[in-house]
This record gives sequence, C-alpha cells and structure tokens, in this order.
Amino acid sequence: MSRTPTRLHVAADLRPGAVIDLTPAQTHYLGGVLRLAVGDSVGLFNGRDGDWTAILTVLDRRRGAAEAVRQTRPQREETGPWLLFAPLKKDRTDFLIEKAVEMGASVLWPVRTRHTQAGRINMDRLRARIVEAAEQCGRPGLPDLRDPATLESMLAAWDPARPLAVADESGSGRPFAAWIAGHAGPPPGLLIGPEGGFADAELDDLAGLPFVVRIFLGPRLLRAETAAVAGLACWQSLGGDWTRPPKGQDAP
Repeated sequence: MSRTPTRLHVAADLRPGAVIDLTPAQTHYLGGVLRLAVGDSVGLFNGRDGDWTAILTVLDRRRGAAEAVRQTRPQREETGPWLLFAPLKKDRTDFLIEKAVEMGASVLWPVRTRHTQAGRINMDRLRARIVEAAEQCGRPGLPDLRDPATLESMLAAWDPARPLAVADESGSGRPFAAWIAGHAGPPPGLLIGPEGGFADAELDDLAGLPFVVRIFLGPRLLRAETAAVAGLACWQSLGGDWTRPPKGQDAP
C-alpha cells in the first residue's frame, strides 16, 4: 500500500514544472525527521492553485526543493463560520486554533474582553499552528488570522449583514441548533468568551445589537476551547459543509 505523501503549505505559485524552494524547517522535517530523499514524493498546496504532487529534487542540510508534477485536487472555496475567541493560556489556545482549522473556520479573530486573563498573544506561534493543522487535515487553504482587537473595536468593525452568535454561559440564549434551523443567511461569527465568562455589562451591550444572537450550548458549563469546538461542530453538522458531499462526489 502506498503511503500518502506528506503535505506542505508553500507560498509560491504551483504549476507543472515549477521548482519550489522549501523553508529550512520543511527541509529539516523531510530529511531529518521523515528521512525522505531526492526522488520521493510530497504534497504541496498554497491556498490558490489546489493540491499538487511534487518530487523532491534537492534535500540536504543546506537546502530543499521540490518540482511540482501534477495537480491532484483543484482549488475550492471554503465558506466556513468565523471564530472569535478570547485568548487563553498558551496550550489551550494552541488546541483551540488546531481544532478550529480542522472544523473549517474561515476566520480566526482573537478578541480581548474584560475578563481575558491571557497576556501577550504570539501571532507567529498562532500562524504556525494554523499551517500545521491545515497541512494535517487536508484543508485547501488557510483561514484568515485577524489582528487581536478589543471587544468594543471588533463590534464597531463588524458587518451587520453577518450574524454574530455569542455563547452565553448564563443559559439565557437560544439553543444554537434551533437558531441554525431557521437561519438562511451567511455563516455566522461565533464569539466565545474568556475563562471567567463575559462581564454582565458586556452581555447587556451585546444583547442590544441587532446582529447579535445569544446562543445556548447545552446545560453543562463548557471550557472556552470546548465551547468553540462544540459551536463549530453544531454549525457544520446542521448548516455547514458537513451537510453536503465535496464537489464531484455523490451523497450515499
């Protein structure tokens, strides 16, 4: 049985015969960790040109390169929900980012609230986690990572045509599944609060905005990263891309 080629995200354009220089980290991973060699196959994607099979043409301690051979999957558009989240402690934010990429979130946006406890946000670390997760799960592209914002500045910039579903831990929101069943517009934003929850004043302010819907994610108190995964799974299974087969495949 042939092994699925390792999949790498690259910035360069992909076309037949294009020679792509690999980053030092990719070169080390392929040669030092996976023990691949010149002539072995790898998968490449850039979020614009689909997925490609490529052949390693250079792989040593100083440099790695691969030549694109053929497209294995055309580029497809992804229109997943947006995830807005209060930053958590490092490992928990890493988990949230990884799972949000796997669950098809199209935008990831750190939002600071009154009870946010995490300090500085390492955006380079978040971008690296996004790339790793997209490579692993087969996504055709990367979600958009927005610069961190305060809750107030995010709301001021929000397009009111897109609903913003706010996970309300008080239990006074609408069941998310019921709201999805009656929604016919664009995928929503899903706003997950911090470890200490939203301040009462924040919930009151949110409730007064016409594009905000306060949602209920069950009777148990969820950790922030669990709420993010639960909300994304609920949308994808009832209103998102879990409800239809990939283009070119028939439903069973």
